[in-house]
Amino acid sequence: MRAVLIVNPYASAVSEARVRAVERELGRVASTTTLLTERPGHAIELASRAADFDALVVVSGDGGFNEVLNGALAAIPLGFLPGGGTNVLSRALGLSRDLPAATRQVAEALSSGRTRTISVGRVNGRRFGFSAGLGLDAELVRRVDALGRREDGKRPGDAAFVASALRLVAQRRGSFEPALEVAGLGRSAVALVANTDPYTYAGSIPLHVAPEARFELGLDLLAPRQLRAHSLPGLLGQVVSGRGLSRSRALLYAHDLDRIEIACDRPLPLQADGEDLGDVEHAVFEAERGAIAVLV
Repeated sequence: MRAVLIVNPYASAVSEARVRAVERELGRVASTTTLLTERPGHAIELASRAADFDALVVVSGDGGFNEVLNGALAAIPLGFLPGGGTNVLSRALGLSRDLPAATRQVAEALSSGRTRTISVGRVNGRRFGFSAGLGLDAELVRRVDALGRREDGKRPGDAAFVASALRLVAQRRGSFEPALEVAGLGRSAVALVANTDPYTYAGSIPLHVAPEARFELGLDLLAPRQLRAHSLPGLLGQVVSGRGLSRSRALLYAHDLDRIEIACDRPLPLQADGEDLGDVEHAVFEAERGAIAVLV
């Protein structure tokens, strides 16, 4: 077998020694060609040229994972190895947070031909693996991106994310008014769309925005009608526990959808898998059921 290994050398947990270890492990089961990304969007290009390989494996964080999803051809199985700080997609797929252990899992899957067919989401043409959001969480992604990278090229960690979230809530005085219309469901302040559970992680804590979401199903939607300072602690508790969200009258909640259409009162930030997609006034989220095969 022939495998292509795409590596983001700037991802938080990637080093030359770790890449060599991944190459050795994959090399036991396949002839492996390693390609390094050089700029944003490069993994899309590299993945799109992998038609002659039997598998595509990527070592990166969620940004690189998302690029590979948007470049990979449907016929090639994909492996997602944790090289970033959060690695939501690989963790949600059941892979170890430890890179060597996850590499062994993917190598064994490649050797035995073991794959899992999953759905992916798409928003305004951009694929996402685990989540996309319009409004609050996308604005938070943008603020963390604005912090830039450290001297070693790595992105800020969870502490910077939490600090940015607290500053954002404080600046808004904990109040987020309805700012968008979800077609057929109603108005809300924020829209969170999940392709699986959890939606993301805060360190080691999974956040269950849509506890019923599954990779094998369509998309789930959670959209708070409005947010107030006094309601935020309760909502956070529900997201951590994963309980009571679908029954709350303060939320719009929908499960296993093929399409979600949203119109914004004004341009709002949009994110997919933690990648800033700019401001939009209209967003269409679609489920691509059974879109890809993953090595797990």
